[in-house]
Amino acid sequence: MSTDLGTPQILSPDEAERAVLLAAPRGYCAGVDRAVVTVEKALDLYGAPVYVRKQIVHNKHVVADLETRGAIFVEELTEVPAGATVVFSAHGVSPEVHRQAEERELKTIDATCPLVTKVHHEARRFAADDYDILLIGHEGHEEVEGTAGEAPGHIQLVQSPADVADIVVRDPARVAWLSQTTLSVDETLETVAAIRERFPLLLDPPSDDICYATQNRQLAVKEISPAADLVIVVGSANSSNSVRLVEVALEAGAAASYRVDDVSEIDEAWLDGVSTVSVTSGASVPESLVEGVLAFLAERGYPDARAVHSAEESLIFSLPKELRRDLKAAGKA
Repeated sequence: MSTDLGTPQILSPDEAERAVLLAAPRGYCAGVDRAVVTVEKALDLYGAPVYVRKQIVHNKHVVADLETRGAIFVEELTEVPAGATVVFSAHGVSPEVHRQAEERELKTIDATCPLVTKVHHEARRFAADDYDILLIGHEGHEEVEGTAGEAPGHIQLVQSPADVADIVVRDPARVAWLSQTTLSVDETLETVAAIRERFPLLLDPPSDDICYATQNRQLAVKEISPAADLVIVVGSANSSNSVRLVEVALEAGAAASYRVDDVSEIDEAWLDGVSTVSVTSGASVPESLVEGVLAFLAERGYPDARAVHSAEESLIFSLPKELRRDLKAAGKA
């Protein structure tokens, strides 16, 4: 979508005022990239099928692509034949799931994001010190279920400040909080503040639980939203961080914001009277889907996107140790 500088373009007044702002960073984070590559390499190394418990990441296009390569996605381990290979998703699993896998003699590859694993470690540590743990997150989310399973006798879920009044703890002096890694930073801090008002001795986790990529993508959206008539967020409906980006955009001043899985879900009516469109994507979205949105806008008279950089990301996670070991043994490391 580059412009030919050698050929002068005559723009209508409407086109001359149009702009497309592209958030940077956006799309794949280190944990998502690691999880997707894990399944790809497992298929190459072991051959199809490779089973995956839950969606490896929350993006339907990624899942569909891996299915065409031979991955089989299941909800529970009972759907996996005994002795087969199964990959645990980036969102993490509870110790009970690990126990079930061992019982069924499954070959497991744990693609849990290391930042989620950190939260699991914190849950076990707080539980070992006999704290009541308030886990801020969304009921039913795989990450919340996995973290809660680390210390089920100590953890209770808090979804919003409205839940704080109903919290019951054994000792108000021994209360700690943790959070799902993909939440809105501002909403999480609001909930923490409400909890601390009830429990002034509330213990914080040793480091911020909300992952760097989630924070960076929210910061980037805040940069591109105040001047936007429309913010398009590319991401699937079950992607917590993508859904949050729509909310952050509106809170930051965007006139309108919508989430789409891909370009086919854009309603052209959204562009009526719109001069500035801002575009971003959730942490589990391939860049090709963003490119499709930009091409759609270009075909309708919007210029090449201008990237707005708010952070740089260079973090890379190594593949799961089980997979690295087998790749080395096969001479493919």
